[in-house]
Amino acid sequence: MRAARLIKLVLLLQSRLSMTAAELARELEVSERTVARDVLALSEAGVPVYADRGRAGGYRLIGGYRTRLTGLGRAEAEALFLSGVPSALREMGLADAASAARLKVSAALLPELRDAADGAAQRFHLDAPGWYQEPDTPELLPAIAEAVWDDRLIRVRYLRKDARFRTADDEVERELAPYGLVLKGGVWYLAARVGDLAEPGDLRVYRVDRFASVSVLEERFIRDPAFALPEFWEERAAAFARSLLRTEVVLRLSPEGARRLPYATDRTAGHEALATAGDPDEQGRVTVTLLVETLDVAYAQLLALGPEAEVLAPPELRERFAGAAERSAALYGWTPGGGATPR
Repeated sequence: MRAARLIKLVLLLQSRLSMTAAELARELEVSERTVARDVLALSEAGVPVYADRGRAGGYRLIGGYRTRLTGLGRAEAEALFLSGVPSALREMGLADAASAARLKVSAALLPELRDAADGAAQRFHLDAPGWYQEPDTPELLPAIAEAVWDDRLIRVRYLRKDARFRTADDEVERELAPYGLVLKGGVWYLAARVGDLAEPGDLRVYRVDRFASVSVLEERFIRDPAFALPEFWEERAAAFARSLLRTEVVLRLSPEGARRLPYATDRTAGHEALATAGDPDEQGRVTVTLLVETLDVAYAQLLALGPEAEVLAPPELRERFAGAAERSAALYGWTPGGGATPR
């Protein structure tokens, strides 16, 4: 355990000019005191780790030291080959580069590890698009990916979100600093800064398939070193999902309805509604307040619960469900106490 940590510490210092004790402690998931002990052990073993004192100090390797402890184990090699998403690389125009990189890594592996690529591919596959969706690769994606890799500004024409038809009046022109691409549910999104590009500006998210044109400029932008795409996307996606839920409905749920609620509606909203529910009544039903996008969306989602959910409010949604129940009864020839009438 400690040997693996010491190797990782050396590799971290080898990949960066300098790191503070706090940064190393975070990366290694240990205390700063443990980092200091590990650095001392490395120094005693002949690894030239130098400590810069002071507030801006840290640890660094001196003399251009490079460790040779870079051989991959089987699990590491398989994880490396697993990390690629072939369809995404192909759509960004990087399939050839990825294939060449895999060949080079395979050639550098020990003979007993050269089946790692096949082993990973035989066991795991990522199919990004959702069910019943035909994947649609945006034509301009490779140009945007090139700009993201090179930190180059782009000038784009972008279709407004509320535009139903693509006309010249529906498009706006922007100059963007493209920070990163995200593939979500088969749809590509671009995280990019707008506004004053020389300073930290407004970071927004664009659907790549709404770009009408993209010009990659010669001018480069200075990337914010603190920006982390996974953290940004997680936060923005959660905020977007919350922003859609603006309407409240009050429901009375059977135990089965409560169990199925998170699967019929927004999962987070469903769990939050159940977490704040009161005690069950004498019939075992609980009353919850659920956040939904619109009443139309709530109607479509809650129909899946059938008689396991009773809408108490708002009145217009309750009346809509009462009308649906009445039409269903008429469709099946149902009468109270008489059951359904066969056709």
